[in-house]
Amino acid sequence: MSARHTGTPQHARGNDTAEAASTRSVQLLQLLDALKLASSEQQRGQLLAYLDLLERWNRVYNLTAVREPQQMLTLHLADCLALLPTLAEQSPRRLLDVGSGGGLPGLVLAIMRPDIQVTLNDAVQKKCAFMQQAAVELRLQNVEVQHGRVEQLEGQTYDCITSRAFSDLATLVKLTERLLAQEGRWAAMKGLPPREELAALPAEIETQVQTLDVPGLQAQRCVVWMLRRTISTQDQGSR
Repeated sequence: MSARHTGTPQHARGNDTAEAASTRSVQLLQLLDALKLASSEQQRGQLLAYLDLLERWNRVYNLTAVREPQQMLTLHLADCLALLPTLAEQSPRRLLDVGSGGGLPGLVLAIMRPDIQVTLNDAVQKKCAFMQQAAVELRLQNVEVQHGRVEQLEGQTYDCITSRAFSDLATLVKLTERLLAQEGRWAAMKGLPPREELAALPAEIETQVQTLDVPGLQAQRCVVWMLRRTISTQDQGSR
């Protein structure tokens, strides 16, 4: 009696993997084109490698609730890439990503903007371990990982402080204001414009809400830019 084979042949699994990688590469190109973002072959390779790392580590360390590779492409990668056009208008040199978790948006920004020094911060050790490993494997020379609560960080100030799923706006400002350079700005990524959070901000904080157009995402996204009002602006507002 001949042996009975079960499962998928190795070469077929290999073909499936190669096909999935090719499809994802095409989708990434379409995504970057939709956002009008220029990219090198190296950067596209880094973005795809980052997604692969996030997917593999997520099986063990639960870095994100999103499990499916296709959802990661849209809900994570596309979402973070959509921040880049408006970030370019601010031209930051040093950026702090608070509560970065799996490196979102910090690692994505670091890949696409090697001219910006990016510090990734999270209070959870396993998440910092992932971000450190990702920075090494992706050869990102502009990335530093800081483990610990953000209120304990010392020694640096930043032109831009980003957050994606960290806290409400007032808490973000309170915990990080000493880390923001004098002319710096916060960039808090949100879903719908957070009207109650905006209303709870101190009077000395000026805000601007910009809608983010995320290709393939059937939900509203925005970024809340915040900065300290100048003395002249505060005087005008009090009249």
